Amino acid sequence: METEKQFSRYNFEASSKERLFQWFDMYELEAKELLEKGLVLPAYDYTLKCSHAFNFLDARGAISVTERTGFIGRVRNLARISAEVYLQQREEMQFPLLKNKS
Repeated sequence: METEKQFSRYNFEASSKERLFQWFDMYELEAKELLEKGLVLPAYDYTLKCSHAFNFLDARGAISVTERTGFIGRVRNLARISAEVYLQQREEMQFPLLKNKS
C-alpha cells in the first residue's frame, strides 16, 4: 500500500512537468535516430519511454485536450515506423523463426 501511495503522489503531484516534457522530446529524438540506424528494438524501447512520459504528463494535467491528440499521434507514429522497420528486417532475414526445422 505504501508503494502505491508514493508512486501515486509522484505521478499526480511531485513529478516535474518541465522535465517530463524534456524527457518526452529526448526519448522521441532518440527513437527517431535509432530507427534511422536500423536499431529497431532499442528504438521501440524509447517509443515505450515516450508513451510512459506522455502518461505521466497526462496524469499531471500538463497536456490539454487538443495537445493530447498530438502527443498520442507522435507516439503512434514512432510505433508504426518501428513496426515497419522490424517487418522489413525480418523479411530481409527471410523470417528465420518461421523456417521449418525438420
